[in-house]
Amino acid sequence: MKKLWIYCLAGIGMAACNTGNTKKELSDGVWKASLHRADGANIVFNFQVKDTAGKKVLYVLNATDKLLVDDVKVNGDSVFIKMPFFDSEFKARLAEGGNLEGQWIRHLADKDVSIPFTAQPHTAERFKKGAAPAQQVTGRWVTTFVDKDKSSEAIGEFKQMGDLVYGTFLTTTGDYRFLDGIMDGDTLRLSTFDGSHAYLFTGLVKKDSIVNGRFFAGIGDHVEDWTAVKNDSAKLPDERTLATMKPGQSKLDFTFPDLNGNKVNINDDRFKNKVVVITLMGSWCPNCMDETGFLSQWYKKNKDRGVEVIGLAYERTPDFEKSKKALTGFLQRFDVQYPVLITGVTPADPEKGEKTLPQLTGIKGFPTTIFIDKKGNVKEVHTGFSGPGTGEHYEQFKADFERLITQLLAS
Repeated sequence: MKKLWIYCLAGIGMAACNTGNTKKELSDGVWKASLHRADGANIVFNFQVKDTAGKKVLYVLNATDKLLVDDVKVNGDSVFIKMPFFDSEFKARLAEGGNLEGQWIRHLADKDVSIPFTAQPHTAERFKKGAAPAQQVTGRWVTTFVDKDKSSEAIGEFKQMGDLVYGTFLTTTGDYRFLDGIMDGDTLRLSTFDGSHAYLFTGLVKKDSIVNGRFFAGIGDHVEDWTAVKNDSAKLPDERTLATMKPGQSKLDFTFPDLNGNKVNINDDRFKNKVVVITLMGSWCPNCMDETGFLSQWYKKNKDRGVEVIGLAYERTPDFEKSKKALTGFLQRFDVQYPVLITGVTPADPEKGEKTLPQLTGIKGFPTTIFIDKKGNVKEVHTGFSGPGTGEHYEQFKADFERLITQLLAS
């Protein structure tokens, strides 16, 4: 049976693995899934399967977020699940007891990587309940992550209800989106999965500090240590100071092709005498997904006010056709109606700023949002994005965004 399953996964096309077993079904309801890392630090998450118009769909569940996955194919006992973003998918089979067994596969720019995956039906519990909560983590935590000889700062924000914990980590370049977990005695356990992020956090809570923290990320063996100290007044650096215009520069000047190959210039008539919002993004970027969702809806409601939006895409490959393919589904999912241009420069390129927007002091993270007034002058540059997983910070972002646009339209 094992050899047959390996053959089926390696096979081409959608042929099912027919072993003569009785028919198995992808059961409706909530499932518990596990990504099985080689170090034993399994990354767990939940998803819900539903029948919609005779077709199976599922929702990936993280705290209050429900991510729709509507590309689900069941052929015999083979199940193929393609994630809507980030070019990743599951190839699995329905095993005895109705469980799923298979692989989660990520298609990177130059190779594919994978990790074993299993899932149990009718299991809403994310982490197995252990001891009653012995600590309370609700609040803000100044957090330090250590990766070998490098360290980075973040602010953890958590809300605890009984033994359940929701929250995220805020950084200068964005947030870790929706983290979901429990307090098991004095041990904090949090995880998330969205097709790109696959994270597990553990830590020992001691009243106003968290020690012995471990952060397990993704398919490989990446692990970071982390500690945190409670500080409800903690703040990140001002997002407007991380990237700015160079001295003596006030306007941007760029030309890039859209997905149809048509060249678009910031000085085209379409953008003259209008407020322009430019987002530096990529289809690989979860925080860019959140910002694109916001901007797409906002633009459809506000484009008649004299506002334009331009997306500048930094994809994982400089190849135009591959970048176009990665972006097409991403933009269709959010019904993006503003132009998105392909820069042909990757996010890993250390000279990405100089090659694309040399008027800036640099590109410090994705997304980065640039606000331009009706005279073509850059008024503000915001690095990072506080998405819906950040709660009140997302609400504050929306209010500040609208306030700034109104000011620029009035000037």
